[in-house]
Amino acid sequence: MKLGSKGRYAVMAMVDLALHGGERPVSLAEIALRQEISLSYLEQLFARLRRRGLVRSVRGPGGGYLLAREAEAISVVEVVDAVDESMRVTRCKGSQPITGCMRDRSRCVTHVLWADLGDHIRGFLSSVSLQDVCDGRRPGEETVRALAAE
Repeated sequence: MKLGSKGRYAVMAMVDLALHGGERPVSLAEIALRQEISLSYLEQLFARLRRRGLVRSVRGPGGGYLLAREAEAISVVEVVDAVDESMRVTRCKGSQPITGCMRDRSRCVTHVLWADLGDHIRGFLSSVSLQDVCDGRRPGEETVRALAAE
C-alpha cells in the first residue's frame, strides 16, 4: 500500500500548521516554503481541509490558516480522509461483498489478508494525532515506557 501525495502532503502541511500556528494564522506560502510543496497544490488541499472543518481561514493582511481544533483532537486519518486519499490495499473495487478483483467478480485468495492490513493501517492512523506527530510520539509509547520501568 502506498499513501499518495495528497495524503502525505496534507499531513505534512497540517503538522507544519500545528507547529507554527497557535495564535497567529499561517500563510500557505510559508508552509509551501518550509515543506517544499507547491503553493497551488496546497491551495487545493486546504480547500478540502477547510470544507471538512479541520482548518479555518483568516482573510486580509496577516491572514492565513489556523487549525479548527486543537492538534491533539485531529487524527492523521481525518486529514487523509479529508483530501479524499484512498488507503485501499486490495485490488477490489467497491464495497459490496460480491464485488472482487477477479474476472468473475469474485475476491482473490488474499483479499482478507489485504483488507485486514488496510483496517490495521486505518486503526493506526486513527490513533495518531497531529500533536503526537509534532511531539515525535508513537502510539502506545507510554505503555512501552511503563512496562520497561517495572
